[in-house]
Amino acid sequence: MKILVVEDEVKVANHLKQGLEENDHEVDIAYDGTMGLKLYHQYTYDLLLVDAILPAKNGFEICREIRQQNNDIKIIMLTALGTTDDKVEGLESGADDYMVKPFDFRELLARIKAVCKRRSSTDTLSSSIKVGELELNLTKKVAIRNSREIELTAKEYMLLEFLMRNKGRVLSRVEIIEKVWELDFDTGTNVVDVYVNILRKKIDKDFDQKLIHTRVGMGYFIDDRE
Repeated sequence: MKILVVEDEVKVANHLKQGLEENDHEVDIAYDGTMGLKLYHQYTYDLLLVDAILPAKNGFEICREIRQQNNDIKIIMLTALGTTDDKVEGLESGADDYMVKPFDFRELLARIKAVCKRRSSTDTLSSSIKVGELELNLTKKVAIRNSREIELTAKEYMLLEFLMRNKGRVLSRVEIIEKVWELDFDTGTNVVDVYVNILRKKIDKDFDQKLIHTRVGMGYFIDDRE
């Protein structure tokens, strides 16, 4: 998994990074809340480990902001705040689990495994993704808008699924090509722009409400609120 550690104590952050990498995870570190959110929006992560007390933005604020856009990413809060009220606030802000420092690293690995298993079970039960009137049937691998099936190629489907799983989040061309095409980004290619335009013609052309949007200089996103 790709994991983002948001922790302002350098020794703790480095210890977590080392231990997680020894267990075959890819790890980035942010030392304050603002940087944590910046990295979250810039890259795709499977799991966030977030301290509650952070410079700039605290862990509770980070959780709430992320959960407004993404219910799929897994978040575990790691903090010295151990009262019941603190734990409740952490969970209500959107964390999947809450661990009080100090903790045994083996327990953290077990908690990560449990959270991932829990999320995977939830994902399995969900057979579709919806953005407004657009539905992506994950079982049949088809897109439907206003009861009309939209014919997509395999790559168009993968791009649409990636956009819909990240509803409301601006995805850069680099991130899209790395995740959908699984290639290193070539600045000379416009394949992402070409495929987004194809999707727009198929998904949005015949409808007043446009779902696929461009954030100039930043990338693309899908949302039914604009």
